[in-house]
Amino acid sequence: MFRDSAIVAHRNLLTILRVPTLLVTATIQPLMFVFLFAYIFGASLGGSQYREFLLAGIFTQTVAFNAAFTTVGLANDLQQGIIDRMRTLPMSRLAVLAGRTLSDLLVNMLALAVMAGCGYVVGWRINDGFGDAALAFGVILLFAFAMSWVGALTGLLSPSVEVAQSAGLIWLFPVTFVSSAFISAETLPGPLRAVAEWNPITAVAASGRTLFGNGAPPSFTPPRGWAAEHCVAYSVGCSLAILAVAIPLSLLQYRRVAR
Repeated sequence: MFRDSAIVAHRNLLTILRVPTLLVTATIQPLMFVFLFAYIFGASLGGSQYREFLLAGIFTQTVAFNAAFTTVGLANDLQQGIIDRMRTLPMSRLAVLAGRTLSDLLVNMLALAVMAGCGYVVGWRINDGFGDAALAFGVILLFAFAMSWVGALTGLLSPSVEVAQSAGLIWLFPVTFVSSAFISAETLPGPLRAVAEWNPITAVAASGRTLFGNGAPPSFTPPRGWAAEHCVAYSVGCSLAILAVAIPLSLLQYRRVAR
């Protein structure tokens, strides 16, 4: 299974190398968000302190949005008959999905590296030790891997590539923005505030800020509640829970689609 997954991941990475424009969404779009929020909205939200606060939220938003790679990639393989050909080969069924999510995890690593470099340009810094920073990136990448499996399930449920492209973003936008990725959740009205406080994206972004040593602007109300106080543990727990649900459902849907 591991060998087959590595082969499928290699095949997906070759596709990106031969069509490098596929990396535009993973690299250029996050950079646009960084400069947009840092310099257009950042001046009114806290200036340099807001830029430090912002980057962990951008990291989290980007890996969540990059789940669309998995969604569209699987939908495209289904539409073009690649999945049918893989079914004829003596290979693990799990490898088809694991290889896709693994290759997209590597794309997320590249996107994080690009954004971290851009973050240093706009004033973001790692204020705590590099051990904590490595743990922060590990938490973000674990969440990225979990979101890729959600993207795989969405792609397998989509009847066409066009549907997959829209279905992958319909739920991502509200989930991402009803959080404290870019603002303080305490400013939201009651029901939305409760959703934002327990939103995994809030927890992952808060974990990054805690481990990077990035504080919030003075005007931001500090987050409260169990999820905020145990953001790292909650982030890891949410990612593992998503994997525990998404992997079996993806395999079940893969068997249905393959039949």
